[in-house]
Amino acid sequence: MILAKKVRLKPTPEQERQLIKSVGTARWAYNWALAKQKENHENGGRFISDNDLRKELTKLKQQDEYAWLYEVSNNVSKQAIKDAHVALKNFFTGKRRTKPSFYNDNIKLKVKAKKVLLEKIGWVTINEQVTKDVKYTNPRVSFDGKYWYLAVGIEIELEEVELTDEVLGIDVGIKELAVCSNGMKFKNINKTKAIKKAEKRLRSCNVKFLGNTLKIRREIRSPKLAT
Repeated sequence: MILAKKVRLKPTPEQERQLIKSVGTARWAYNWALAKQKENHENGGRFISDNDLRKELTKLKQQDEYAWLYEVSNNVSKQAIKDAHVALKNFFTGKRRTKPSFYNDNIKLKVKAKKVLLEKIGWVTINEQVTKDVKYTNPRVSFDGKYWYLAVGIEIELEEVELTDEVLGIDVGIKELAVCSNGMKFKNINKTKAIKKAEKRLRSCNVKFLGNTLKIRREIRSPKLAT
């Protein structure tokens, strides 16, 4: 079974510059592949396979003009061409690339305590732990305009559960989240001190935010600012 995991990356300034290069290279390769397909189609040619396009790009990289493509992992442009290939097939389904992203080789993705190793970027800090020593699938780094993220599939083995003939009734309540007919009880976390404390803090922050917002609005409308 494959579980999807998405964590926020916390790159250093230098790592972020390299992430931007990788995203830019992926977008360029993607658009280049689409342009080649369009040109070929307009000239009466048949659909070009992504394998042929990757070979053509490899030759292109030998030119000094495109030497900058070597500044990022080779897998970035290779996967971007594959993505363009898939995008053409999905053209009439309305699917589109919506945010800057690039592929990281799943074999070269390494994980240790609160860090992941990305190709030609190095060990990047993450906000939560990713399972170690497992098989990873389709790692993707993306940018939402504010934060960087790593999304990856993690292969896990499901434990077989031995079924019984027991019939269980469950009563969902307010004080207790659930009460089972066999006597088991599950607490409602919304009734715990930690949650109540967090809710109180949230209300306090909302009041403070509203007060600051009203203050800024008053200052904007003040005649003193107008003069």
